[in-house]
Amino acid sequence: QVLLSEVFDCSYGTSLELNRLVQDDAGVHFVARTAKNNGVAAKVQVPKNVKPIAPGCLTVAVSGSVLETFVQQEPFVTGFHVMVLRPKQEMTLEEKMFYASCVRANQWKYSYGRQANRTLKDLLVPARHTVPSWVYGSFARVADQLKTSLPTF
Repeated sequence: QVLLSEVFDCSYGTSLELNRLVQDDAGVHFVARTAKNNGVAAKVQVPKNVKPIAPGCLTVAVSGSVLETFVQQEPFVTGFHVMVLRPKQEMTLEEKMFYASCVRANQWKYSYGRQANRTLKDLLVPARHTVPSWVYGSFARVADQLKTSLPTF
């Protein structure tokens, strides 16, 4: 196992307040500390002085729904107390999903109102070379299983 900060660059997101933004169905995702909807609380217009965060990152709630972790596949901005994890090396979506599960598995450490803002980067996760082989190709295997179990018309 290694520190999370050895696999990802960990930094705060854009720390915006949803009630000060203009909601817009054509806008970018606003990722908050919620455990629902991949962390997306709304779609918003991006303020002029803010650059959206590029897709391919993980977002982690460090308070609220602590350690709810999601892979963001579209540009986004964040609310307060949301950390963004950027892989230090190129990763497949399957690897990112695996690491999201690894981070989320530590939620039990943050009961009773504890926050993860100071300790997130120090969580222990599997090193890249120890990611289980079943992770790779897992999406294709699930899709194949679904195809064979669905009725054909």
